[in-house]
Amino acid sequence: MGNTTKIADLTGPGRTDAFGVGGTDLGVVATAPDGRLVAVFGDSFEEATVGGPGWRSPVVLFADPDTVAEGLRWTGSGGDENAYARQLIEYPKSALLRRPRCSTMLPTDLITLGDTMFLHVMACRGLGNVLWTEILASTDNGVTWSSTGARWPGDVCGGLFQMLTWAAADDGYVYAYTTGFRRDAGLLLHRVPAESLADPEAWQPWGFADERWAWGNPPTLTLPGAFGELCLRRVPGPDGQRNWLLVFFDAGNYRIDALLLDAPNADLHRAPRTTVLEGTSWSGEDHATGRVAQLYGGYVVPGSTLSDLHLVVSQWNTATNWPYHAMQFRTDLAGL
Repeated sequence: MGNTTKIADLTGPGRTDAFGVGGTDLGVVATAPDGRLVAVFGDSFEEATVGGPGWRSPVVLFADPDTVAEGLRWTGSGGDENAYARQLIEYPKSALLRRPRCSTMLPTDLITLGDTMFLHVMACRGLGNVLWTEILASTDNGVTWSSTGARWPGDVCGGLFQMLTWAAADDGYVYAYTTGFRRDAGLLLHRVPAESLADPEAWQPWGFADERWAWGNPPTLTLPGAFGELCLRRVPGPDGQRNWLLVFFDAGNYRIDALLLDAPNADLHRAPRTTVLEGTSWSGEDHATGRVAQLYGGYVVPGSTLSDLHLVVSQWNTATNWPYHAMQFRTDLAGL
C-alpha cells in the first residue's frame, strides 16, 4: 500500500462545476468505441454538497484518454453533449402505472462490446433498498442511453445480484461478480455469452453442487465477506499479458483491496491479494500514503497496467456532506 498516492481530485469546484456537477460520487470508467473515456457518476448535485438543486443520477462525463497520468480532464458531458451533464434516462419516481417509486438509479459498471456500451444500474428507493437492476445501452459512444429491457428483481439471488462488475473474456463470455448493495455480504459469479448480455435467461451462475464447482449449479458464494463496489478488469502486466484483476471495497475491513486472478472463476481464497487504500478517520487522513477517510468505490481507469494502476475512488463525509467527490489514485501492483 505504500506505493499508492493521490493524483488529483476529479470532481467538485474547479473540476466539474462547469457541467453542473458540484457534488457526486462513483465514476466507473470505460473506453467508448470512438476512443474517449466515459465515466458514469451516481447521485449528482449542482452544489458542492449532498442535496440541493440539480439532483440526478446517473450522469456521464467524457475524458481525454491522454490525461490519465496527471488526472482525468473532462471534455464534455452526456445526455445531449451540452455543458450541463444530464440524467441519462428517465425513471419512475411515482407509483403510477403500478410501478414502484424509484428515488435514484445508481450505476455499478460499464462495458463496451463492439459498437455498443452497456451500463448496469440499480433502481433504488433510498440507499440500500434496491427495487430492481437493469441494463442500459448506448450506441452513440455514451451520449444517449435507453433500456435494453433486461431487468432483475432486487431480491434475486437472495439480494446478491445488485452491485455488479463485469469484463469480457476471449472465450466469448462476459464474466460478472456481484454482491448486495448493503455492503454486508460476499460475492457471487455469473457468466453470459457476450451477444446475449441483455437476455437475463442466458446468464449462468457459478456454483458448488454434487461435490464440484460448475456453471449452471445454484449460485454459491465465491468469497464470504462484507463487500461494496466492485471492479473486474483485464489489466496488462510487465510481460504484456492481460491479467484478471478484481478491485473491491472491503467494507468489513474498511479498505479497498485487489485480487489477482488466473481466470475469471479462480479460487478467490487462494488468489494473491493486497490492500490498495486503507480507510481511516478524518484526522488520520494522508492521501500521499493511501489513507482515506470514508472511502468507497475503486474503479480501474482504462489504460492502466499492473505497475501503473489508476483508480477512481469516492469519498463522502456523511457528517458534513463535503467532501462528496471522486478522486484519482495511482498504485503499483506489479509485485502482487
